[in-house]
Amino acid sequence: MKKIIAILERFGLTLQIAKTALAAALSWFIASSMLNAAYPYFAPVSAIITVQVTVADSVNKASQRIIGIIGGVLLSMLLGHWFQVNTVSIFFIILLGMGIAQAFKMNPQIISQVAVSSLLVLAFGQVDSGYAYERVIETVLGSGIALLINALIIPTDAIPDVEKSIRTFNKMAATTLSGLSDLLNNTGTRLKTGRTEVNALTKAALECRKSLELAEQSLKYNPLLTHRREKLSRLASDSRRLHSIMIQIRGIRRSLADLQLNNTFQSDYAGKEQLILSLKATAACISAFGKTIVHPSEEKTDRLSASVRAARREQARSLETLTHVTALPVLQDMGSILTDLSRIVTETERLEVEEEEIASKHDA
Repeated sequence: MKKIIAILERFGLTLQIAKTALAAALSWFIASSMLNAAYPYFAPVSAIITVQVTVADSVNKASQRIIGIIGGVLLSMLLGHWFQVNTVSIFFIILLGMGIAQAFKMNPQIISQVAVSSLLVLAFGQVDSGYAYERVIETVLGSGIALLINALIIPTDAIPDVEKSIRTFNKMAATTLSGLSDLLNNTGTRLKTGRTEVNALTKAALECRKSLELAEQSLKYNPLLTHRREKLSRLASDSRRLHSIMIQIRGIRRSLADLQLNNTFQSDYAGKEQLILSLKATAACISAFGKTIVHPSEEKTDRLSASVRAARREQARSLETLTHVTALPVLQDMGSILTDLSRIVTETERLEVEEEEIASKHDA
């Protein structure tokens, strides 16, 4: 099935387009055949507008359209008795309808829908007394059919996109931290600051956040994907840890950039090579942590534990190099770097604690 969908998408026939076409056709059929509607246009139009990427978006669109339709219908029914269809009446009906909706601070889409509904009911309602009621029924019908089709026919599962974005985010975090070690050996006329790499990491964090939000929306109001909520919750928790790791990396970059400009650090500090080892060992810890996120296993957890222990050892050795340092600025920046490195490792250790808790609950 996935292969067929992939082939069709190459020709522009996406799943959402197919759902939209099906919802519109089915809405027209029910409205014209079962309800005997003379003008069943609102049903397929509502279906087309309602079908969105996620069911939550569809619910939002459906509610906006229904509220707008009802508002426009009520306004035209109240004022249609005193107005004939002409330039002046159209002006006042639309002006009043959109003004009232705006006064109640409604969604912009609802405001425009009120105007459209007011105009159509004013134009056709005087010819057909049942026109207004039929439009409301057709709108509810089309929106309802679209919601059912969107929720029950291959509902959108955005979790694979979340997993992909988290892998990218994690890999970039490990690479960025490891790359910051270059700042310690940067003695050229044009100093590196690591700002470009850290900014790219921040952008990856934002992309990861967006994919999580879309996945959360895809599970909302979706009865067929409720079993995926636990996994998404775990991915969201791991994403928050990565976000915390990113914040520590940004702090490390600033401290390293300051140390680059410190002559005492450049000439007297003897622990540069050890600090590089600490940075790389912590980066390896982040990489091992990332491998346990999407497809965790006992073997990967063991590798993470080994990486955590190695990172702790290297950080302790870096701390020992500060014994004979007397320059306060160097001590402050080095202390900040080692504190941030320790926090990064702590973030990765939490996964081990959680898995131990899960295992103990299972044994109990």
